[in-house]
Amino acid sequence: MYDNDTEPTFPTNLLTIDQLSPAALQRLLNRSAAIKAGEEAGRLTDRTVAMVFEKPSTRTRTSFEAGVTQLGGHPTFLGQDDIHLGHGEPIKDTARALSQYVDTIVARLHSHDDLTELAAYADVPVVNALTDEAHPCQTLADLLTLREIAAESGEQLDDTTLAWVGDGNNVARSLVVGCALTGVELRVATPAGYGVDDDAIAAARAAGGEPALFDAPEAAVAGADAVYTDVWVSMGESEDKLPAFDGFQVGKQLLAGDTKLLHCLPAGRGREVTDGALESDQSVVWQQAGNRMPTQQALLLELLGA
Repeated sequence: MYDNDTEPTFPTNLLTIDQLSPAALQRLLNRSAAIKAGEEAGRLTDRTVAMVFEKPSTRTRTSFEAGVTQLGGHPTFLGQDDIHLGHGEPIKDTARALSQYVDTIVARLHSHDDLTELAAYADVPVVNALTDEAHPCQTLADLLTLREIAAESGEQLDDTTLAWVGDGNNVARSLVVGCALTGVELRVATPAGYGVDDDAIAAARAAGGEPALFDAPEAAVAGADAVYTDVWVSMGESEDKLPAFDGFQVGKQLLAGDTKLLHCLPAGRGREVTDGALESDQSVVWQQAGNRMPTQQALLLELLGA
């Protein structure tokens, strides 16, 4: 169980992972584990969660909807054709109106600037369910998965070495900060021109650590406990970037010994990861996907003081 005697301060919103202190993140992971183990009594009874989604989603939408429902709350899905966010009325007007009806806003938006404006004018907590700059909810699930992997060997999360191979995208940017906050040793291998940006590295450094940077996957994965990859072309991006990623595919050749494979999904099988690697015993991607729900449930409980 999480430690009830420790009450770290939680932010009003969760727009980026670095809004959490190391203590708050640790408590959140502890509470997530307690929820997953059936040891958590917190409820969202009579709470309504608006889910404002400009982008398509499988795992994020379903894990939030099912998670809120399981805790006794009511999720209200608002897709891009259901709401006037940014078209038909200003974002600030949408934020102020929704705040009259719901207890939390979970937003999956194209622009992080739009998310920041939404949070600035909302009177209820706002959760980032993915923007072009960050994906903190994915990082929470990633860290819980790594903690579970470490526990299987009798180790702690901060004993873990993780290698990221591929694009320095929004998932990677949140991950480098999350690893810094929890003491995970992170190695990042990206092609020239597609690395994690300086702001994310600076945020990781401010959080107490920073990733080791590599330009070749083989060097990054040597001795790693787990290897993490993601799509090379995110939603809305051009495929012209693909030639730069030659040699960065994660297959069995990069998964030496018992090295685990993580992927936030959906996966481009045969592109950034091989089908054989995803279907191997070393793949923990389904465990990782499953952990989206308890971590998000814990987050909502903490933000709403439930």
